[in-house]
Amino acid sequence: MRFFSFPLGLALICLQLAAAPPPIEASLDSLSALHEFREVALSPDRARVAWIETEPGKIDERPLLSVYIKDLRDGAPAAKPVGDPASMVQGLTWSLDGRLAFLSDVEAHGQMQLYVVEKPGRGQTHGKIRKIGNFEGYVGDPHWSPDVKSIAVVRIEGVTRVPGPTEPAAPEPGAGSKIVEQRLAIVTVANGAARSISPADMYVYEFDWSPDSRNLVYLAAPGDGDDNWFIAELYAIDVESNAVRHLLKPLMQGQPMQVANVRWSPDGQTIAFIGGLMSDEGVVGGDIYALPAGGGAPRNLTDNRKSTPNWFQWSPSSKQILMDENIAGDSAISTLDLASGSTETLWKGAESGKFSGDATSSALIRNSWTQPPEVWAGETGKWRQITHSNDAQPGVHDPQQRAWGEAKRVEWKNGGFDVQGWLLLPQPYDPAKRYPMLVSVHGGPASVIRASWTRRDLPLELFSQQGYFVFLPNPRGSYGQGENFTRANVKDFGHGDLEDILAGVDSVLKSYPVDDHRIGIAGWSYGGYMTMWAVTQTHRFRAAFAGAGIANWQSYYGENGIDQWMIPYFGASVYDDPAVYAKSSPINFIKNVQTPTLVMVGDRDAECPAPQSYEFWHALKTLGVKTEMVVYPGEGHGLRDPQHIRDRFERVLRWFNENMPAAH
Repeated sequence: MRFFSFPLGLALICLQLAAAPPPIEASLDSLSALHEFREVALSPDRARVAWIETEPGKIDERPLLSVYIKDLRDGAPAAKPVGDPASMVQGLTWSLDGRLAFLSDVEAHGQMQLYVVEKPGRGQTHGKIRKIGNFEGYVGDPHWSPDVKSIAVVRIEGVTRVPGPTEPAAPEPGAGSKIVEQRLAIVTVANGAARSISPADMYVYEFDWSPDSRNLVYLAAPGDGDDNWFIAELYAIDVESNAVRHLLKPLMQGQPMQVANVRWSPDGQTIAFIGGLMSDEGVVGGDIYALPAGGGAPRNLTDNRKSTPNWFQWSPSSKQILMDENIAGDSAISTLDLASGSTETLWKGAESGKFSGDATSSALIRNSWTQPPEVWAGETGKWRQITHSNDAQPGVHDPQQRAWGEAKRVEWKNGGFDVQGWLLLPQPYDPAKRYPMLVSVHGGPASVIRASWTRRDLPLELFSQQGYFVFLPNPRGSYGQGENFTRANVKDFGHGDLEDILAGVDSVLKSYPVDDHRIGIAGWSYGGYMTMWAVTQTHRFRAAFAGAGIANWQSYYGENGIDQWMIPYFGASVYDDPAVYAKSSPINFIKNVQTPTLVMVGDRDAECPAPQSYEFWHALKTLGVKTEMVVYPGEGHGLRDPQHIRDRFERVLRWFNENMPAAH
């Protein structure tokens, strides 16, 4: 390995790809060729569906993105791309009169522009494409006004970097640096004129139009955008006068409550949103709340429901809400009646995906352990498949060709909770043999593992093909069992959640032929933290992989770019209650570690900064515990470079194979 220096005095390991391709290479190639679907949107007349689809190119390059529109009526032509593919495409939004708007950087890499596809003539897949305005800087999240005269967007003038804490952090320019603000802007469709309307000192995260097109409700906070989403509040603004009304400071048990999916009701009387304990912007889950549009106290519409709504929309009557929810690892589409509080499940399945439509007609991206992602549309709950982009994926037609074995639902009890997870059997599987097992802990912690075709990002499911059981638990702190379950690790990081995972391992051992002496643990982000924590608390695991983990909550508080997320979880800042942070910090128990541990991180990770990984690796090396560390240059919290992504998986696989060898 070659080492070279970079700021903070850390050593950066030079990446070296394996000289000879490992046996897993063919499966990684297949995942690199997977068509993924980023968004889906059904037209208001239910006649057309639009989606954003990746166009895989060379294996070592990031795929391009294209917009497609499909006429759902019988005899309609096949879907064709709308314009040329681009490196960034997002924000599909239909107008009430049948026009589609979206953002793309097709003209200049990194600079998004707004485009409108005019309503097509009879029999055409799509109409003429027109660019609206000319933006300089970041622009995102377009929404048509109900009167179809305007499109609202968020924008950051002069900065094209995609915002968000998982993106690579910008180089720090030093103290007193300018904080960029993401403002709400209105674009006039007729002439492309754009004007910012929200206050210059507020960072706007999301918004929605009032049904009369005169106002917008938005979620915003002053200061740094990546950090302050966790304390954002609700406001309403008059489109003409720019007059702002404060609507709500969301609180839960005295702490800031995270808010997402803000929606104004069609009758104009109510603003609804999802509120709860969320650890990552964009990974939504909680309860659905209704707030009077004029302000007042919000009402919890799903209180004590044993599920986690993650998306919803109003019915045209404003009397009902349609929601997508996580239920113990499954997905469900349900209706919620506001007057009675009663619910009806329209569909439920072991799948994951994105939804657009209503209780009658809808379109969605469906994928599961056995079905790669595709677009489906039709009567809600009785959809027909629209795309066949992934028919060539191994295992679509023959399960024996899939790179992971059969998925089994695992359920167990621990600490008064019902806990759930998934177990992938080795591929192929012989119940007469004993196999090693990899425990893969998801990120978050406010997240969930649902049934899904594996992605190329960090496809630990492929360990199944290498002769492992793969156990994917959803311990307390996860979505899918109600808000009380999600909040169950507050002030208790690493304790009850690790107990849930270990109890899940015991449950698997009772029913499946797992070699108890060859169990490993792995994870990224919260999963990386849980890996670091687990090896300091138990010798149960033979080998470990800690990706983008957190070794020391006390030092982490002053290093990361999103410290506001920690207050709802720990109850106070590290300066006010250092003990609650210390009791969950792996570094304080580091002398207990005997498990060989591989450590990885991106050098520009603002969410789980590289010094945390270095601190853990340095301690293990000093104490004589087998360890390696890899720092990926130019990467943020999620790796983006396809070569880095492949290199990471190959190193992780080698690490477990070397440190969990079969008995001779």
